[in-house]
Amino acid sequence: MFADRARIYVRSGKGGDGHVSFRREKYVPNGGPDGGDGGNGGSIIFEVDDGLNTLTDYRHVRKYHAEDGENGSKRNCRGKNGEDLILKVPEGTVLKEAESGKVIADMSGSNRRFLLLKGGRGGNGNQHYATSTMQVPKYAQPGQPAKELELLMELKVIADVGLVGFPNVGKSTFLTKVSNARPKVANYHFTTLNPHLGVVDLPDAKGFVIADIPGLIEGASEGVGLGFEFLRHIERTRVIIHIVDAASTEGRDPIEDIYAINKELEAYNPEIAKRPQVIAANKTDMLYEDEGNCPIQKIKEEFEPKGIPVYPISAISGKGIRQLLYCVREMLDKLPEEPVVFEQEFDPEFMLGNSKEPYTVTFDEETGEYLVEGPRIEKMLGYTNLDSEKGFAFFQNFLKLNGILEQLEQLGIEEGDTVRMYGLSFDYYK
Repeated sequence: MFADRARIYVRSGKGGDGHVSFRREKYVPNGGPDGGDGGNGGSIIFEVDDGLNTLTDYRHVRKYHAEDGENGSKRNCRGKNGEDLILKVPEGTVLKEAESGKVIADMSGSNRRFLLLKGGRGGNGNQHYATSTMQVPKYAQPGQPAKELELLMELKVIADVGLVGFPNVGKSTFLTKVSNARPKVANYHFTTLNPHLGVVDLPDAKGFVIADIPGLIEGASEGVGLGFEFLRHIERTRVIIHIVDAASTEGRDPIEDIYAINKELEAYNPEIAKRPQVIAANKTDMLYEDEGNCPIQKIKEEFEPKGIPVYPISAISGKGIRQLLYCVREMLDKLPEEPVVFEQEFDPEFMLGNSKEPYTVTFDEETGEYLVEGPRIEKMLGYTNLDSEKGFAFFQNFLKLNGILEQLEQLGIEEGDTVRMYGLSFDYYK
């Protein structure tokens, strides 16, 4: 089965601890400290692999962690750095924070390599703490802790043009006719359960990539059937070819079908519904002569005044397809070349304690409350769903990693005291 979605847990490597030791050699009775530094932990890195086209591997293995750094040792020996863990993904993979669903990185376009979690830095050995007044330091620095994150990975196919329409309207047949793609074709609903990509080559014109998006049904935007699985693959397309059964071979009204599918696109993502669209009125080879072009004319009268061109075609015989493809090419030429790339909404370095943005922890004597404010706090609250159990646990971990709990304790906070953050109040308990 085509795997375009996976949920995994990743953890960077912990930094090795610094070592406490002293030089002990013959004829050197008072050797100084010689504890070595700990090695750095390995990082979690994502990298695009052009040889991959699914996320199947991540369905079978759910947990990934980089190697920890080794501890330092005597004689100023530094611990070995942990190996980075490089995870290969197909182009078009979007990495999201699992709890909030916010985008961390889009592995598309020029973003071929992304450092997700940096390994913990190794701790200093006791040799770093020798001074004129403290010549035998008996302590060393522990390594920085590992960072962990639960990820949602989604593969959103990269194509210039997306084919949409109800099941069994001829999308797979059309794709087979115009490109090198060879999806299985049969006369039953949900023939296509996987998105298929094909390259369209046009004489005297630039080619383009076209994707057969699996057949939609009403309610798909609400998750009915395999709605979400299908709809995510159309998010990157720049032009939409809407294929309808103009001959009504299954008794449906083609005009109602078009409105129904557009309603699902609008409900799922209004930006998709605004993209240029062309209607391919398929199965004209099944229209009887005495009907003339009546169904086609009705579709044209309904949609061409709205700026949506209509082309009668037969995916079986190839009639009308050439004109349709050149129309699509003209549409693409008028649009920006840049692929649709999703912007970052969630920054792991910020959320896991490495942010340089300021914050303050103070005590308000008038209200008797502790105030935690600043850009770092405001952004964190925007990231986190505090109503969920996992979200609140993430929030507590953020306060700990960023040293906020430690500062509250230094100010003398006690159990039951109130902490206020931008209009939200919490009771403090250890």
